[in-house]
Amino acid sequence: MAKENKTMDEIHRGLLKKYHTLCTVLGLSAEEKTAIAESYGVESSRDIDTHDLVNICAKLSEQANKKTGTADMDKLRKRVMAAIGKYLTASGRESNASLIKAIACRATGHGEFNKIPRERLRNLIALFNNKVKDSEAVDNLTAAEEVLRQMGTLYGVTMPKGEA
Repeated sequence: MAKENKTMDEIHRGLLKKYHTLCTVLGLSAEEKTAIAESYGVESSRDIDTHDLVNICAKLSEQANKKTGTADMDKLRKRVMAAIGKYLTASGRESNASLIKAIACRATGHGEFNKIPRERLRNLIALFNNKVKDSEAVDNLTAAEEVLRQMGTLYGVTMPKGEA
């Protein structure tokens, strides 16, 4: 039982450290931190229940992500993965998260997917979305050319390839 309590104490200490780090990132004053503690019926953040600390840290993390722009970066990374995945699927190739990240890293020259800067992520999204659109346009064009060639054959007119 003592080991279990020690583990819970370690978890609580870790959450408390995270709480104070997040408060610093968000620039919360001592009064604001006290107000948070008091809203949970205690005088000090050390006395906040572990489960409540988990909830508080989640809310503060969300605010910190919005403040630092990392939430935006996560959305961009997901959009890159979707764009590359759609391209791979459209070209009939295998698609999985590791392959997609490897392609993004090779395309940008970065060794780690999460280190790709914002502008390069935007470029990748546009690049792969355009590749899919261009491929679809070419497929539609060649399909239309084939239909015209078949119609010409049906009516006795032969059309050289590339002139339909």
